[in-house]
Amino acid sequence: MDIPVVTSGIKRQRGKWTQAQVTHLLKRTMFGAKKEDIDYFTSKSLRSTIDELLNSKEDAPAPPINNYNDDKYTDEEIQPGQTWITATKQVGNSGGKRRASLKSWWTGLMLDQNRSLREKMVLFWHNHFSTETTNIDNATWIYKHNVLLRQYALGNFKEMVKAITLDPAMLKYLNGNNNVKKAPDENYGRELQELFLAGKGPDSHYTEADVKAAARVLTGFKIDNKIFAEAHGVFDPARHDETDKQFSSFYHDIIITGRKGKEGEQELDDMLAMIFAQEEVSKFICRKLYRFFVYHTIDPATEENIIVPLAKTFRKKDYEIKPVLEQLLSSRHFFDAANYGSIIKSPIDFCVGLCREYHVKFPDATEYVDQYAFWNSIQAQASQMQQNIGDPPNVAGWQAYYQEPQFDKIWINSDTLPKRNQFADRMINNGFTRPANKKIVIDPIAFAQNLSNPGNPDALINDSVKILYRMELPEAERKYLKEGVLLSGLQGMMSDHYWTDAWTKLTDKPDDAANKKDVTNKLKKLYQYLMDLPQYQLC
Repeated sequence: MDIPVVTSGIKRQRGKWTQAQVTHLLKRTMFGAKKEDIDYFTSKSLRSTIDELLNSKEDAPAPPINNYNDDKYTDEEIQPGQTWITATKQVGNSGGKRRASLKSWWTGLMLDQNRSLREKMVLFWHNHFSTETTNIDNATWIYKHNVLLRQYALGNFKEMVKAITLDPAMLKYLNGNNNVKKAPDENYGRELQELFLAGKGPDSHYTEADVKAAARVLTGFKIDNKIFAEAHGVFDPARHDETDKQFSSFYHDIIITGRKGKEGEQELDDMLAMIFAQEEVSKFICRKLYRFFVYHTIDPATEENIIVPLAKTFRKKDYEIKPVLEQLLSSRHFFDAANYGSIIKSPIDFCVGLCREYHVKFPDATEYVDQYAFWNSIQAQASQMQQNIGDPPNVAGWQAYYQEPQFDKIWINSDTLPKRNQFADRMINNGFTRPANKKIVIDPIAFAQNLSNPGNPDALINDSVKILYRMELPEAERKYLKEGVLLSGLQGMMSDHYWTDAWTKLTDKPDDAANKKDVTNKLKKLYQYLMDLPQYQLC
């Protein structure tokens, strides 16, 4: 069911900065909204919150490591605990082991993210410039591609596109490495226009002839892999089509003059400048940002009042990404109540956000084998729910981000919904275990202790709902949670003091095993119930 019509526009949100607004913003721009992050940003202003999310200083993350040596496999080149990105070769099973290591590492970066928009934008660009690790195969190139997305996630889109075009992973994935003058390959030239820049919007009218011309412009680029760990894209004049390239009326009948020798590389800059001169490029990217952060439906009013001004900002700022995000995320439209709880969480958002909001504790770097194994457990769960990071289904990315009319509803079906509930149930009960009693699991007492007044059953339920949901819980559900869960087992007339007494005893006498077990079981039942309701699937 579609949300009500939203009439608010792109003007900056004014008025009191509320906890509900902070939670809405964080659930869209980060993976989950932790209580301390909500409290932190509630004490600031909208402007300073957006500024910090967009501009927080972050060091480049340490690279993935060899976590995979065991009694069945040994990486002969890379020692346990050392990074494999310096490897001089990839042989046998090392490629698959390293790719798995990278996916675990990436999941760990999302779980441990700073108060920043960067991780969410890395996922956005991964879906936009979609590649598949299984097709690229080379783990080092895949890592370099992730670093590239991370570097440009909040930077300049023009520069990002140029870098992506020369990226070894993309050159391999879309056949750029095989694109030569005697046999131009149209793969990247097509996707550059259809999926990466011009899109399929109402005013995107590039032609098949444009695809063929773009392929000829792109001849000559290849992967220089002489030094395995330092592979990069280069231009080989001997492979380049030096003839003129004619483009259609969509590009104002521009002819890109063929160049000889090393100067042939300049044709790429000419073509990108030609494509970026089309207004549809800015609109296409702004529509994708809107659907990722706000809502999937873009009606004529939204196009005119939101997309058009955002696109104008994008062009005016020479395709810098931050000004567009700042304008969108600060707008009245973004904070319109009708947009709250209107997006179904992606599997990554669901799994990673759950762990972050409940403060699930993972082993630290000194126990990297267990750390990576548990990160892999979370990544594998999201993969089973149909979002396998590193391996979207195809070059278009995950269908939930573009397939009309279902969009994010695609995430939920008869297979994936039970898996979501099973994951939540597992995390609140037994969690995931490793040898030597290592475990990741929700600690319901620790979560409740972080709330304002956990000894008051009404406050406990209300505070929990404010963190976990983006909408009000019906009174009938609240009544059940209070009387059927927290106060269950009381002899005679029910009253709030039953729960208050039990919580106070837990605080005063933490060694009372029977009371602690009773409180823990009631909290487990409370949070399991909340996570199994449909509202928990929304953000």
